[in-house]
Amino acid sequence: MVTRKETRQARNKPKKSHKVRTTILVIIGLLILAGVGTGAFAYYKMNRTITKIQNPSKLTKKADEITAAKKPVSYLLLGTDTGELGRDYKGRTDSLIVMTVNPKNKTTTMTSIARDTLVTVGGQQMKINAAYAYGNADSAQEAVENLLNIKINGGYVLINMGGLVKMVDAVGGVDVKSPLTFTTEGDDTQADSKSQYSFNEGQTYHMDGNEALAFSRMRHSDPNGDYGRQMRQQLIIQAVLKNSANIGTVFNDSLLNTLSNNVQTDISTASMRNLALSYRSAFGNIQQDQMRGTTQSMGNLGSVEVMSPSEIARVHNIISKQMSE
Repeated sequence: MVTRKETRQARNKPKKSHKVRTTILVIIGLLILAGVGTGAFAYYKMNRTITKIQNPSKLTKKADEITAAKKPVSYLLLGTDTGELGRDYKGRTDSLIVMTVNPKNKTTTMTSIARDTLVTVGGQQMKINAAYAYGNADSAQEAVENLLNIKINGGYVLINMGGLVKMVDAVGGVDVKSPLTFTTEGDDTQADSKSQYSFNEGQTYHMDGNEALAFSRMRHSDPNGDYGRQMRQQLIIQAVLKNSANIGTVFNDSLLNTLSNNVQTDISTASMRNLALSYRSAFGNIQQDQMRGTTQSMGNLGSVEVMSPSEIARVHNIISKQMSE
C-alpha cells in the first residue's frame, strides 16, 4: 500500500475561478445505511443527527414497510456541486447513482447516470443534473424514474461536497486501488487544490479526505472521461462502506456534525434501523454499473449524453431483476 507520506508532492497553486463538475456523492448516506447502530448511546447520538437531516416525503412511510418486510429496496443518491470553494447556491446534482439493495441475494448494485444525460423535465429538455436545480430532490428522482422506467421505493440521500474531506477524515481515511495511472497536476478540475497527487494503476493508496476528493474529481486524464470518474467515485463509496463497519469510527462527533451540515434525506430512522439489522450482508457485495450514451451537441445545452433505447432497456432490466423478490 502506498501512503501520501511516501508519494505526495505538495505545491501551491494560484486560485482560479472554475466550476467543479463533481462531488462524491453520497458517502454519508451510505454510512448511515450500512453503519447504524449498536449500543444505546451510539444510537442516541445518531438519532439526534438523523432528526436534523430528515425531510420526510410521500415515500417515507411506504419505505418503512418495505424495509420492515426485508424486501428489495432502491435509493437515489445525489451529490451537489455546492458547499466547497465558497459555493452556497443550490447547485446541480453532478453525481447521480441508483442504488438497489437486495437482502435475499445479498447484493447491492450502484448504477451511475452521467450528469449530462439528456432528459425532459416539465416539458423542457435539459441535462439530468439540472433537474434538481429546476425543482428539488423529487424532480431529480422523477427524472431518473422516467428515464429508466423504474420506481425508487426507498427514498433519496442528498449531500453537498463541502463535507467530503471531513467525512473521509472522520472515518480514518480510505484504502483504494487506482484503476489507472494519472496525476492531478495540470488538470483544471484541481486548480484550487493545495496539493497535487499522482496515482499508479494497480497500487492501493490510503487516502485522506483531500486526496479522495482529488482522486474522484479528475476526468481529463481519464481515457473514459466522465464515465471513468463515475467508477472512481464508486470505489470511494465502497471504501467508506468498508470503514463504516467500525461503529466507534462512524459515531464520532466530528462525523456526526458533518452529517448534520451537509446531508438531507427522506429516509426515516425506522428504515435506517431496519437496514442495519437486516440488510448489512448485502452491503458486503457491491456491483458497479453505469449508463453509457453517445455525445451529441444540442444547441444551447451544449454537449449532452444521449442514451439509446437498448442501453436504457439494459439498465432497466438489471435494476428490475435486482428489485425482484
